[in-house]
Amino acid sequence: MRKEKILRKTNEVDIKGEIVIDGRGRTNIKTGFEPLDHLLTVFAFHGFFDLNIEAKGDLAHHIIEDIGIALGRAFKSALGDKAGINRYGSFSLVMDRVVVEVNVDISGRPVLDRKQMQSVIDLNGVFDNTSFTFKHAEEFLEAFVQHAGLSLVYIIKSGEGDLHHILEALFKALGKALDQATQIDKRRKGIPSTKGIID
Repeated sequence: MRKEKILRKTNEVDIKGEIVIDGRGRTNIKTGFEPLDHLLTVFAFHGFFDLNIEAKGDLAHHIIEDIGIALGRAFKSALGDKAGINRYGSFSLVMDRVVVEVNVDISGRPVLDRKQMQSVIDLNGVFDNTSFTFKHAEEFLEAFVQHAGLSLVYIIKSGEGDLHHILEALFKALGKALDQATQIDKRRKGIPSTKGIID
């Protein structure tokens, strides 16, 4: 079973937990930020990852970014040498009037890119009257992508809804896309790269 401990302790944060790639979507997440708890819960549920995280720290920026670092490292480690995985995943998810498409490549070459089909989509609000913003979500994603070794390009195709729905659609679609990318293809006997290695 592909799993790894989530551990990060600095002068600013204390994060611990575990991720199981081949899980059932079971979660126990306590980050201190209800919006992030919710987003990580729907990510794991739709990706069929078992995810436990408990985090404490000083500033929101530190906790959110460092959870991304710790989870990214654990995710990468849990995949091992990546032999047999599909590597690629793509999912377009609709939630009310919101449509978000997520495309991932477990490439070892980290990149995060966002595109919007409609320039009028408002990403400046807050998540359900909390202090959690779109910038917080992107700080998490940037740290996660860098340390998991993912290429992640997502497209907000329609954003006629509040920030909650946009972010929830994004994290659900990310879970679905990574579920595809991490599945084992029995036809693939080795590393899914002509180089023979994925860093």
